[in-house]
Amino acid sequence: MHKFKVGETVRFTSNVMRRFGATGRFLVIKLLPSEGGELQYRIKNVTEPHERVAKESQLDQDSFVPIAP
Repeated sequence: MHKFKVGETVRFTSNVMRRFGATGRFLVIKLLPSEGGELQYRIKNVTEPHERVAKESQLDQDSFVPIAP
């Protein structure tokens, strides 16, 4: 069972072995099946034109809480 839901904002951290990997807040676009025993997600950052595939171990709950005006 997937930990995150479509429409949820998550924190993404790319593989630590990559020197210039992406990090930051991403929106879960689609739930994907597991690969190698780990669930995957299609995610998108609003500042990028493309989507990414991330493993569940690369995602964390986003603790950002918007401040009401």
